[in-house]
Amino acid sequence: MKPHRFDKHIIKASTHGVSPRLISKHALTVVEKLHRHGYEAYVVGGCLRDILLGKKPKDFDIATNARPDQIQNIFQRQCRLVGRRFRLAHIMFGRDIIEVATFRANHDEIKNNHQARQSAEGMLLRDNVYGTLEQDAARRDFTVNALYYDPQRNELHDYYNGIDDLKAGKLRLIGDPVVRYQEDPVRMLRAIRFMAKLDMFLDQASRQPIKQLAPLLKNIPPARLFDESLKLLQNGYGVKTYGLLREYGLFDPLFPTLIPYFTEKEDSLAERMILTALNSTDERIADNLRINPAFLFAAFFWYPLREKVDILKNEGGLNNHDAYALAGNDIIALFCRSLAAPRRHTAVIRDIWSLQLQLIKRTGQYPVRTMTHPKFRAAFDLLAMRAEVEGGETIELATWWHEYQLSNPQQRENLVDAQQKRQPKPRKKYYRRSNQSRSRKR
Repeated sequence: MKPHRFDKHIIKASTHGVSPRLISKHALTVVEKLHRHGYEAYVVGGCLRDILLGKKPKDFDIATNARPDQIQNIFQRQCRLVGRRFRLAHIMFGRDIIEVATFRANHDEIKNNHQARQSAEGMLLRDNVYGTLEQDAARRDFTVNALYYDPQRNELHDYYNGIDDLKAGKLRLIGDPVVRYQEDPVRMLRAIRFMAKLDMFLDQASRQPIKQLAPLLKNIPPARLFDESLKLLQNGYGVKTYGLLREYGLFDPLFPTLIPYFTEKEDSLAERMILTALNSTDERIADNLRINPAFLFAAFFWYPLREKVDILKNEGGLNNHDAYALAGNDIIALFCRSLAAPRRHTAVIRDIWSLQLQLIKRTGQYPVRTMTHPKFRAAFDLLAMRAEVEGGETIELATWWHEYQLSNPQQRENLVDAQQKRQPKPRKKYYRRSNQSRSRKR
């Protein structure tokens, strides 16, 4: 452990209400063990930011001067090294994972591709250049995330006035914003997420280049962008995040397929459905109810799907079922081109869409079969949102299914009988056999 010295950037943590009792016991264990082996170690980043804002942190991260292989030697089988772009150590405590990162340094002078590598656009493809605590603070993205806590001395290290920015509600990038966004374009999405979640504003210098640099997000792997989209839209502030994404021109590179459906007044069916779905998601999160990413995206792309279905039926002569299947393949392929959703999600999206056809069938045994489908509830929720957006006959359909779900067996049978009378089965057509076919039969 480094000897204690005076430093204007070191603050007594107790003056800001931070103490070891607010830190995960597993994080404290990791810090203490690294200290015992002669290394520096600090609780760092977003967990401290949340504590200072009076929020409960979701997870706790550690920063240390120990290298990844040294961390693994200390924690042995409890440690798992992950990542190539940023080499990290995950210390396992059952289901709880404490992420440990080695202090990073500036990589300008490093020529070894195994340590540091950049693309032609300035994006960091590899960043494993290790340094000191002060150098690591300079590599953090926002000042409010560049806070370090030493639980043994109960001290906070604040090199970029992050605490003052937190009090002012200001998000500010460390360094030149253009360079920092070029190094990792996802920082633009993080800025939006923090603005929505923490109710903070982005300072002028950090805000100004975003619209110009938004196209850089196309260089980010689609799988990473999918994960980032979930953090953005499923954090309980989806409606606010959506508004900020559109304001800063960042919705386009994430969902290019949806842009043709947007209007100047922002009142198209697609836009109204997006807001309806995000409102519902925010409400479910506030009520501690489960959410499913597949449902959100099934709602987002419902109207592009419907338009594609109509084209295939009118121009290709396909029946309803085949048109939905083919249109679903096309829309999901376009979706995954920018956001690579895992197959477990795309399969559920297809189920929710195909069930919209089954929900139309309300006679005979169709309702019973439809209700037994594992994704019936999600499909009904989409139908209810469609009724809210479209009105008309969709309201009657959603109302019928709502009543059907709440009814007992006899009431359900009555609902189906009443529907059967309004929608009788078509009469069977009988065809007279020709004389030729009769003669063959004889």
